[in-house]
Amino acid sequence: MFERHFRPKSCVSRIAAALLAVFATSAAFAQSDDLILQMNEARMVRLPQNVATLVVGNPMIADGTPQNGGILVITGKSYGRTNLVALDAAGAVLLDRDISVTRGGVQTVTVYRANARETLNCSPACDPVLSIGDEKPIFELLAKQIEDRNALSTGQK
Repeated sequence: MFERHFRPKSCVSRIAAALLAVFATSAAFAQSDDLILQMNEARMVRLPQNVATLVVGNPMIADGTPQNGGILVITGKSYGRTNLVALDAAGAVLLDRDISVTRGGVQTVTVYRANARETLNCSPACDPVLSIGDEKPIFELLAKQIEDRNALSTGQK
């Protein structure tokens, strides 16, 4: 007598759903390693032991400052994506993380006047924000003001 083995559709769909859940979970874990921060925001990253060299792919997007106790402070400088690589003395990769720097929160407002663009942070009052893509005179004026303020705070002016 011929005996046929089959799986009911519900069993196949349960297996497919389980496999989908496994793949979705593994994709979420892969992305959970990404460090996501906003421009002008700092986050701390615990470094593995024996780090001899730190490399930030594009220090114009994010930069890192090592601290005591195996801590690295990552600061978002401009929006975009870059990465952080930590190597030991022999050149072996100890850490390799993607870094995403986003433009800003919900308080950011972009004002367009003809072809001129200006970015404001409206929390609670609207103040200009140094933002890539803003009109050159606005950007340069704000950059100069920030530079002057920083020089005053460090006693260089």
